Amino acid sequence: MIAKRLDLSYQSGNRDGMQKIKNFRSADCVIGGFRYATNRLDNRKVVGSLLLGLYNDAGLLHHVGFTSAIKRAQKPALTAKLEALIAEPGFTGNAPGGPSRWSTERSAQWCPLKPKLVVEVCYDHFSGDRFRHGTTILRWRPDKAPRQCTPDQLKQKAVNPMKLLV
Repeated sequence: MIAKRLDLSYQSGNRDGMQKIKNFRSADCVIGGFRYATNRLDNRKVVGSLLLGLYNDAGLLHHVGFTSAIKRAQKPALTAKLEALIAEPGFTGNAPGGPSRWSTERSAQWCPLKPKLVVEVCYDHFSGDRFRHGTTILRWRPDKAPRQCTPDQLKQKAVNPMKLLV
């Protein structure tokens, strides 16, 4: 949404008096696995992306997307934390690595994790059974049980935008 001050006229090439407001959505996801980065950091393998999962009604953890927005300085400590949790099966429902037009040999390789870690991510679009683009980490959720991470939180709620103007 773009908002412009009523007391200013449109000013081409200038954002004074205007503000762009993006639709913000977040979801709590279980880290069901991770992939190592292609490049090493200080000659050491480090995490490149976290694989996100949500539990369905049958209790299966389905892969729904990823986040690779991990700060470089945090990668060594996060890698050590993740490596301590490596264990099969990781995802018990749909798992990463299935065929797609973007798949490479490297993209099929991932390390499964015990379902212990929950992260809140920001996303722009969820369609079908997965995030359609990469997500951004907002915060870790040690206060949330992994089994609480379900697709229910992604359902769009009908809102009348005119009520925001009151």
